[in-house]
Amino acid sequence: MTDDQRSAGAPTLEDVARAAGVSRATVSRVVNGVRNVDPVIQEAVRRAVSVTGYTPNRAARSLVTRRADAIALVVSGAGVEPEAARGDSCTGASGEEDGGSGGSGSFTAQVFADPFFGRVVTGVVDYLRPRGMHPVLMFAETARAREEVVAYLRQGSADGALVVSTHAEDPLPALIADAGLAAVLFARPARPVPVSYVDLAHQDGARLAAEHLLGRGCRRIATISGPLDVPAGEARLTGFRDTMARHGHPYIPIAEGQFTQESGESAMERLLAEHPDLDGVFAANDLMALGACHVLREHGRSIPGDVAVVGFDDSSAALACRPPLTTIRQPVEGMAAEMTRLLLDRLARPDGPVTSVIFEPELVVRGSA
Repeated sequence: MTDDQRSAGAPTLEDVARAAGVSRATVSRVVNGVRNVDPVIQEAVRRAVSVTGYTPNRAARSLVTRRADAIALVVSGAGVEPEAARGDSCTGASGEEDGGSGGSGSFTAQVFADPFFGRVVTGVVDYLRPRGMHPVLMFAETARAREEVVAYLRQGSADGALVVSTHAEDPLPALIADAGLAAVLFARPARPVPVSYVDLAHQDGARLAAEHLLGRGCRRIATISGPLDVPAGEARLTGFRDTMARHGHPYIPIAEGQFTQESGESAMERLLAEHPDLDGVFAANDLMALGACHVLREHGRSIPGDVAVVGFDDSSAALACRPPLTTIRQPVEGMAAEMTRLLLDRLARPDGPVTSVIFEPELVVRGSA
């Protein structure tokens, strides 16, 4: 092949080797992530790759590395297989095939309605993209779908899994651990499993919310909790109640929500009916706080003049609220990126220890409290 012919086609390993001044075999080792290459040579090869515009053949690379260069991002629940459920657990047309009350359609609709999941995807994609990897989004809300996820990983279609569970009784983390597959969880599992995870210090976040409401002079404070079968919901309620008790408020009216705007509206209606004189509300996520604010305005209560409202997450719902929502920031994008880093580290060091990374919350003060 002449230089003119070569320049007219896609850059090859030989082109990179010539530009870097090394052998084709050395370029192959660097491109395929072989570790025992001198760092100076690695950098020379990377510069040559950039200059030539060389793109590795993913299929050929997979044969060498035995890696798919793909990560499964799994949103998992604890539902029971609906009789009519059909189709693959990966996203796509089949993800919406069953629109029944217990099927994939309703589960995926709930997932995409919550801004939290979009933030997780952003953090994962932003971390993987510069590393030439991509996520495969999967849903595992039924026993069958969980089996498909485990089979997908066993077959090597993805190198490991990032798991976001929506229910405390989710069996998927244990199934993955029992199969010896690489995975990292978003949030501490309700039951101990030997899998690394990232999480937030939820009780500390709820403490910040309680102290802020008390610092504003609120004394008749209620809370809209998250679902109490979810560790984050239970932890936020515990942290809030403990802090209120330490400040001489042993009884706090509670209405349980489901982390949705509609459940926040219903919970706020119940609280107002039973405690019409309340002057402060802590909602365990921003969507429920948004719903609470809608109900308070409908009942003629000014925010924060009559009732101060604090949410949790610092999501897009906090800015959509009127007035903008005071909330507890959960750095979801950073947590998702760290979850991804832990998984890639696990893939590089399969015998490394299981670990956890706990992020600190912070109070973001806006107009609602």
